[in-house]
Amino acid sequence: MKKNLKASRCIFGLVAAGCALGITFPQTAGAVVSDEDFNALKSLVQQMNGKLQSLEQTNRVDQQVIQQLQQKLAETQRTAVEAQQNSIATAQAQSAPRVPLDEATVNHNFQILGDAEIQYNKTDHQNGAFLLADFAPIFLYRGGENILFEAGFDFGLQNNAPNGGGYTTTLNLSFAQLDYVISDYLTLCAGNLVLPLGTYSERTAGWLNIFPDNPLAVDLVPGTGVGAELRGAVPLGNNGSLLNYSIYGVNGPGSADGTGNAGALDLGGNVGITSGGNNSNTHGHLVGGGRVAFFTPFKPHYDLELGLSAQTGEWDDAGKHLWSAGVLDASFHLGPNFEAKGEYIISRFGSDDLGQIQQQGWFAQAGYKLAGLNLNVPFLNNLELVGRYDSMRDGMGTSTHRYTAGYIYYLTSALLFEGDYEFIHSSDPNQPSSQFILQMSYGF
Repeated sequence: MKKNLKASRCIFGLVAAGCALGITFPQTAGAVVSDEDFNALKSLVQQMNGKLQSLEQTNRVDQQVIQQLQQKLAETQRTAVEAQQNSIATAQAQSAPRVPLDEATVNHNFQILGDAEIQYNKTDHQNGAFLLADFAPIFLYRGGENILFEAGFDFGLQNNAPNGGGYTTTLNLSFAQLDYVISDYLTLCAGNLVLPLGTYSERTAGWLNIFPDNPLAVDLVPGTGVGAELRGAVPLGNNGSLLNYSIYGVNGPGSADGTGNAGALDLGGNVGITSGGNNSNTHGHLVGGGRVAFFTPFKPHYDLELGLSAQTGEWDDAGKHLWSAGVLDASFHLGPNFEAKGEYIISRFGSDDLGQIQQQGWFAQAGYKLAGLNLNVPFLNNLELVGRYDSMRDGMGTSTHRYTAGYIYYLTSALLFEGDYEFIHSSDPNQPSSQFILQMSYGF
């Protein structure tokens, strides 16, 4: 039974295999492809392969662009985060309490300038001697973007009175003022101000002076005053020309003994505090003044400045008399080696004993550095020749005229050895007819 079943299965398998072969062979024979169709199919496959490669290259380029955009996006996000963090830190710093500046910042904002001199004087009919040993430091401090402070002191030696023995060291506060920069064209100053009556007190006094002593006429106006001032400069055109200006109110001159007599006029004594305890102005009103000037450059080291300044107000304790002054100043540079400047000063004040008193004086000075001769001689290249004429009438019968000739030898740009000879003509018999001055000065 089992054998018959196996035989039947074998026969059925052979029959099925035969049928399958019969069906396959006719179909294979009917599917024969010509060479033309094969080549066409081959070309189509090649075209599709080229397009596929092109698509792959385009995809790679697109991937690079996407990566670059992703990098730029990451950088932009990082910059935004840093900006936000900086903004938060700035806000926290502004709201935080002010802390003392570190040492490096303080030293950067603080400077000491000034000058020192030692002077030998030989006056006609008097013994020659070292008359002056002076040290004048200036302290500068920058308290912020718009806040400045400056103060100048003057240390000196002075012989004591006859039979007093020894000497005295003197200390004077020359000026001390706080400056607030309101804008590029305006600054507010307050304190013991250097007054802009002319330019000598502000720009030429001390080590900046090319002569060992001051012009006579500058004693007719005060050098400083306690009060407040607005000052600045406005550009005129595009060639560097400027209009300089200042306006101020100060205590002004006062009376040395409380009277209105001419001899009591004190140009620098009214600072608001007296030894008797009076802590107000010694007269009823402040004194007003100002200066306006025109400055124009022609080319580097060639320039001209003309200025006009004035001041007027009460001077005696009773407030009955006025003191007024006007100054015309000029400065001229003709290259780096020649400088000329001068001032004309006139003042007028009323008094109880002598009535109206008018004073006037002027000076003109010039200097020429021999380096401008281009001689290439070391000694001459360091030498500057200077000359000055000045005069003064005090309005009370005394007039003085002085002629000065001298030199400056520049040991360095800051260390100067100066020498001057002066010829003096005065109606005051106590004035010498001549004097010789040597001075060593150092600016720092």
